Amino acid sequence: MTEVQQQTPYLLMGGEKMILKLVERFYFYMDTLPEAKELRAIHAPDLSAAKEKLFKFLSGWLGGPDLFIQEYGHPRLRQRHFPFKVNQQVRDQWVFCMHKALYEIAMPDELRKNIKQAIDDLATHMINAE
Repeated sequence: MTEVQQQTPYLLMGGEKMILKLVERFYFYMDTLPEAKELRAIHAPDLSAAKEKLFKFLSGWLGGPDLFIQEYGHPRLRQRHFPFKVNQQVRDQWVFCMHKALYEIAMPDELRKNIKQAIDDLATHMINAE
């Protein structure tokens, strides 16, 4: 393994096991917190497909295996979210749940800060409604 590979956020976070934990905790919060009810409402009753897709996306996005691209092609995130009403409130709820989940994964503070900023920017890009 090269030095560059060793420094990916994916590996610094703990690889597949920790990305799976992050996704599980994110969806736990989204599914149970009243602060995320509008976000939860735009998801299917069964979250298993959403969990799988988020895991596969985050794997590649954080520098691990490009599982999402291998199965679905380019993420085209904004386009894939057009069928859903993503307003500022839904964006903020998504970020709220993801931030809570990120604090459950052991990682260097600087890495968490950088991932949070990137997540915030990505979530803002998904807004497609007033």
